[in-house]
Amino acid sequence: MPAVFVHGVPDTHHVWDDVRDHLTRTDVIALALPGFGNPVPEDFTSTKEEYADWIIGRLEEIGSPVDLVGHDWGCVLTSRVASVRPDLVRTWAGGDASISGTDEWHSFAKIWQTPEVGEQWMAEFAPSALSELLQANGVPAQRAEENASRLDTTMKDSILRLYRSAVHVWADWEPGLADITSPSLVFWGTDDQIEPVERADAVAKSVKATTVVRLDSGHWTPLQQPRALAAALTRHWESVRA
Repeated sequence: MPAVFVHGVPDTHHVWDDVRDHLTRTDVIALALPGFGNPVPEDFTSTKEEYADWIIGRLEEIGSPVDLVGHDWGCVLTSRVASVRPDLVRTWAGGDASISGTDEWHSFAKIWQTPEVGEQWMAEFAPSALSELLQANGVPAQRAEENASRLDTTMKDSILRLYRSAVHVWADWEPGLADITSPSLVFWGTDDQIEPVERADAVAKSVKATTVVRLDSGHWTPLQQPRALAAALTRHWESVRA
């Protein structure tokens, strides 16, 4: 019964490295989504439905219910998985993503969802610019530079495809959140400049979360507060065992 972590955008599975270092359990898997430091399968077009199905496939391979954790787009995707395949999820935890309570995308998403405008923006978006964005959101310089160094053309294309498939994600997926049966935890950065912390309560209500953990960080909680996030997850898992 491992813990399975799913990263967000524009990140890779390495966003969880520091969190994993602060966990005592060793049965931890950090998935690398196709296009994000991981090859894109043939005929995979990087839609939200395909990513959710891809995660389901990985969980089916594990063969037992897991402790599922997602940040940013990982939160969106894992909440969908928990809603349509509750048999695969023992517990769920997610944060820093508005999976309910709004129908308004953040400013970056609106650019990426606009044909030609998104392509031009991505063409000019260098790793140095991503590093600056991360640091402006409170990520330590070394972690920001490491994270940004993994940005490539495949990731950029995957981001555009994913966001364009998700213009109406709330209408498509929010109603299904009521079908989540696993004990749930919501975590959020109090100074999140991309997904305001005020949205955490709406997310918690939609997934019937037993706990909301607000961390002293910006949007990238796994990079900014790995120790505190690891501790919150551990308490969540242990409370279910008890």
